[in-house]
Amino acid sequence: MGTADGSGGGSARGPLYPQLSLVALAFTPGATAPPPRRAARAAPSNMAALAEGEGEVGPNGSQEGLRSLHLAAVMPDLPFLPFCAFLGSLGLGCVAFVSEWCQHWHGGFAWDGSARMFNWHPVLMVTGMVVLYGAAALVYRLPPTWRGPKLPWKMLHSTLALTAFVLAVLGLVAVFNFHNASGTPNMYSLHSWLGLGTILLFSCQWVAGFSAFLLPYAPIWLRTLYKPIHIFFGSTILMLSMASCVSGINEKLFFSLKNGTASVPYKLLPPEAVFANILGLLIILFGVLVLYALAKPSWKRPEADSLDTHQPLLGAEH
Repeated sequence: MGTADGSGGGSARGPLYPQLSLVALAFTPGATAPPPRRAARAAPSNMAALAEGEGEVGPNGSQEGLRSLHLAAVMPDLPFLPFCAFLGSLGLGCVAFVSEWCQHWHGGFAWDGSARMFNWHPVLMVTGMVVLYGAAALVYRLPPTWRGPKLPWKMLHSTLALTAFVLAVLGLVAVFNFHNASGTPNMYSLHSWLGLGTILLFSCQWVAGFSAFLLPYAPIWLRTLYKPIHIFFGSTILMLSMASCVSGINEKLFFSLKNGTASVPYKLLPPEAVFANILGLLIILFGVLVLYALAKPSWKRPEADSLDTHQPLLGAEH
């Protein structure tokens, strides 16, 4: 392999990054530093912090130097509970926004096949497939779940997910009944395909998770194999739910603010369009923050093999 300036690997010009020799010296007892090169680049800030910690290496090893490097590299951690409180407020804000949109601009709610029955569709979908689903996904990030039995938290996780699924099914009933009563075709738009596909995938996810983690029939090796798949599809379903809700908001605005039928068309950005666009942004922000919390390593439950880690709902106590 050639160096960055195109010379061959056998050149006597020395290592490409001389500052990396500090790393080797910090962890090699008895080593001495070579004389500095006149043309060497200035070390990055993290390497400077490492150089400062180099003198802390103890006589019996390099633990002090390693600790110094670690402290220099770690950024201040974001506290989870304030973040969780903000996320909960944001979720409630999403539900309040979508409810106000349907109440103020579209006449409120009913269960009679009219347009007011359709208004249940966005409210139930945002509440179930975004807010409650996000809350279910974050159950295992709560610090109390890191201690004691895991089974109650499994129950809470599955119950929140099941409640979200029930609300999503009711939302489907509302929109299908409205379409059938008004003679509107079903399942012709990208939003409808994406939304129905998301709910079908969610149903499979819930059944598979309940069977693997709460029933006593799946062996431990199968649960261990399925767990990362369950986590992956959990995040995927949340992203699909966000896309479904945002596309549905946009579709509803196009229908209700058509040129010639609305006093102010969509392209002129009337107050309803501004309000609904903000709702879409809030939904995206909520979902992105949930995904951030799921991906943050320091907020994950430790994978200690406690006595009830693999305890199913109907299994015997260990």
